[in-house]
Amino acid sequence: MGGISIWQLLIIALIVVLLFGTKKLRSLGGDLGGAVKGFKNAMSSDDDKKAIEDTSAQNTQADPKAQATDKKPESKDKEQA
Repeated sequence: MGGISIWQLLIIALIVVLLFGTKKLRSLGGDLGGAVKGFKNAMSSDDDKKAIEDTSAQNTQADPKAQATDKKPESKDKEQA
């Protein structure tokens, strides 16, 4: 009674298609899909960066000597270059 029935949704969809055309709606859908995909990729890369930062912070707290040994080869590479 208070909701929208399937027939009302179909009529609204038909009016939208008549107003904008299928090409415009198709390109709009593609743009929207690309934006959502880009957003998901950005969110997953942020999560990956946070996970890497967390593990590196835990590693430096757990073994500070390992960090010191990591720096030594870099200085040797700089001296050789």
